[in-house]
Amino acid sequence: MVIGALSDRLGRGVESMGAAVSETFFEPVIRLGVTGLSRAGKTVFITSLVANLLDRGRMPGLQAASAGRIEAAFLQPQPDDTVPRFDYETHLAAMTGRDPHWPDSTRAVSELRLSLRVRPKGLLAGLSGPRTVHIDIVDYPGEWLLDLALMDQSYAAWSADTLSRAETRPQARDFRARATRTDASARLDESTAQALSRSFADYLTTAREQGFSDCTPGRFLLPGEMEGSPVLTFAPLPPGDAPRGSLRREMARRYEAYKARVVKPFFRDHFARIDRQVVLVDALGAIHSGPMAVEDMRRAMAGILGVFRPGRNSFLSAIIGKRVEKILFAATKADHLHHTQHPRLTAIMEALLRDARDRADFAGAETRAMAIAALRATVEESRPHNGASLDLVRGKLLDSGKQAAFHPGELPETPGQLLDPARRGETRWLDGDYEVMRFAPAEVTLKPGEGPPHIRLDRAAEFLLGDKLS
Repeated sequence: MVIGALSDRLGRGVESMGAAVSETFFEPVIRLGVTGLSRAGKTVFITSLVANLLDRGRMPGLQAASAGRIEAAFLQPQPDDTVPRFDYETHLAAMTGRDPHWPDSTRAVSELRLSLRVRPKGLLAGLSGPRTVHIDIVDYPGEWLLDLALMDQSYAAWSADTLSRAETRPQARDFRARATRTDASARLDESTAQALSRSFADYLTTAREQGFSDCTPGRFLLPGEMEGSPVLTFAPLPPGDAPRGSLRREMARRYEAYKARVVKPFFRDHFARIDRQVVLVDALGAIHSGPMAVEDMRRAMAGILGVFRPGRNSFLSAIIGKRVEKILFAATKADHLHHTQHPRLTAIMEALLRDARDRADFAGAETRAMAIAALRATVEESRPHNGASLDLVRGKLLDSGKQAAFHPGELPETPGQLLDPARRGETRWLDGDYEVMRFAPAEVTLKPGEGPPHIRLDRAAEFLLGDKLS
């Protein structure tokens, strides 16, 4: 079994090394992973990014575009025929059609290849013609990324950590009560195991809906074809005896099967091949949900950094597994704030990232925090209020369809005003409430050569792709 696994790994390494040689000397390939924490807008990000790379009139921050060195952009068949194609055309029609609406979220891995014909800059421009750079965009749920941290945790350690977090979450009250009154050292009863698993999954679903980020195992939220299978029928339990045939022993076995049959294949087939990574974060939603949600987001970001292999790719990295070179943590929905507050949102993201980097003992890859809106749904205006000018955003409310101007409240001047109460375990903000409104996409008329309106999507693209387009 060990020899077979080693042979399989060496075979993949040779195949990957061959691909690396081809990419180095012929047509470079950038494999861009895109994921998000709890309703951060992955589908909208990918759709708008692709549309704005195809029609680059709104991309001045992408240097290769503003300098006119991107001569053409086109979609091509993806290289992996076994992965569903990201349904770009349907999602773009939803966002920019006559009756614009947010596209359906993707619930599994999907992929799309965008190719750019780029003219080199400087002296190389006169020595060689344009070259083609392929961008393979891989879309996958953020919960699956967080699952990678489970690979280094035993069932006992995972149970202790999960139950510790659940103690401070009111959403876990029913599950904790059920787990406490269950005799886990008794002989396995399948109906008891299923009831525990359902209660645990209900808690995770409710916690995610209310703004919490770390809700692993991720497949409990997106079970797909695995729903009801034993590999998804387990739950964390308090420590105790685990005799042969007991519920606790079986729960531990199923947890290990989940890692081996679900988490490890995702790492091998998708995650380990990524060059650049985007992690989208609904920071405003977490702030609205309160200090506990912000602290949970901080922990989730640390967990994410912990599973990345830091450092730059080298020629031989194809043998040992690629290392992600750049990671962007992007706070989405910046259009829900007036632009005067964007620096404060960016500062909060930078503080969260700095804490996460320290907690994960992370070094090597280049990381950045940014506030963006992949599709701008609002316009800004100011109104007189109590003798001063009040900055507002206006848009169509998602629930009612009515136009409304909205002031969400002031974000704090320093990130510590949010992070300190979060670390202390406060249950509510003492100095203010931060409101969140749900806006529908605005109707847009796109001129020839223009992609959908956005905020800083061009700067995000420059960070992630700019060096490969030079």
